[in-house]
Amino acid sequence: LLVRDIEADARGTAEQRARHIVVDAIQRVASEQTAESVVSVLHLPGDEMKGRIIGREGRNIRAFESVTGVNLIIDDTPEAVLLSCFDPVRREVGRLTLEKLVLDGRIHPHRIEEVYDLARQEVEQLCRRAAEDALVEVGITEIHPELITLLGRLRYRTSYGQNVLKHLVETAHIAGVMAAELRLDVPLVKRSAFLHDIGKALTHEVEGSHAIIGADLARKYGESEEVVHAIEAHHNEVQPQTVEAVLTQASDACSGGRPGARRESLEAYVKRLERIEEIAAGKGGVEKVFAMQAGREIRVMVKPEHVDDIGAAVLARDVAKQIEEELTYPGQIRVTVVRESRVTEIAR
Repeated sequence: LLVRDIEADARGTAEQRARHIVVDAIQRVASEQTAESVVSVLHLPGDEMKGRIIGREGRNIRAFESVTGVNLIIDDTPEAVLLSCFDPVRREVGRLTLEKLVLDGRIHPHRIEEVYDLARQEVEQLCRRAAEDALVEVGITEIHPELITLLGRLRYRTSYGQNVLKHLVETAHIAGVMAAELRLDVPLVKRSAFLHDIGKALTHEVEGSHAIIGADLARKYGESEEVVHAIEAHHNEVQPQTVEAVLTQASDACSGGRPGARRESLEAYVKRLERIEEIAAGKGGVEKVFAMQAGREIRVMVKPEHVDDIGAAVLARDVAKQIEEELTYPGQIRVTVVRESRVTEIAR
């Protein structure tokens, strides 16, 4: 009886204590919202520079686009041009190249190639410096130089609009705060959380999920088994066996799931809302359906003469199950079935 009471008490308080730890960790980490996109804007000293960028019969703009792989959009916007490219590193190299050409004033195909090489080296240095700054901020030392280079690449990578390097720093801070609350080895937990997305630095040329690739990289460059396990388990490819792995998972979810961290495309979001309403409206006896709180809650009004109390419970479960099977969404969606019966009598 005593053991049972203690276990029941532990379960009851564990949930609450876990929430307190998570909330404390998130409240103490201050970070910015998303602001990443696929377009960079470069301001020009004057509109006559646009003509020089285009060149005679468009030869300069053609040379620039073929060398850098970045599309240059020159329109009516006064004193500005747009650079568009889906690879963020390439876009940054293109932006620096054009910036240097505009400052120099000499724009011709051969000069574009020279400046492009300089800009590429500069971006590599910027990446390395960004990785070193992130390591200093998190307080991690003694890391393999190759891992620093890979971390630097994440400066220009995004995940749903969230900058991956900033996400790693944020995840490490959240994990560190949680580890301190639980009196665990803070540096080890921070290191596991900071390196968890290192696999994203390698592009599609390397096959496999980023968690497994990251774990292989960490093992190759001499990270401890605890860190390697936390990396490979953070998306449940491998079942988490250690506290470090569980905290890495939790802090990753906190960083990615907080409001404003990740931007969903508006189109996908609207389609999801429409589909949620369709699923509920397709059930028998349903009168009206409202998606509320940005799709986090759905209210289903039923006709009381068609659906009884037990039927309402079954309907709620069926709708929730179908939403789970068909849609992917962050967090959870609450399904509320409202069955309202009114009886009206008039006293004369």
